[in-house]
Amino acid sequence: MIRENELTKLYYSIGEVAEMFDVNTSLIRFWEKEFKTIKPKKNNNGNRKFTPSDILEFQKIHHLVKVKGFTLDGAKKALKDKSFKVEETQESTKKEIIERLERIKERLLSLKD
Repeated sequence: MIRENELTKLYYSIGEVAEMFDVNTSLIRFWEKEFKTIKPKKNNNGNRKFTPSDILEFQKIHHLVKVKGFTLDGAKKALKDKSFKVEETQESTKKEIIERLERIKERLLSLKD
């Protein structure tokens, strides 16, 4: 997870952002069009320059879409909810995994008996 204090530069290129999330630059451009909260600056050549706040937005989108499996519409709705935080969804994911592993353990133990 990327923290705001880890983002030391003022601007990041699209390639750097894509590398941070291990996705193609085309996906970064697509998400930029789909999610109006991401507004990169463009230099004279038209190259996108993403701010640390843009990257934190990408992190939320990436977590919702790629990790949690949300649709784009679902991710948009979740992001509109001002109480949404990536850390909370990661904690709930951990709890879900632990619960699932405990059920598997119980089933394995019952098969053993």
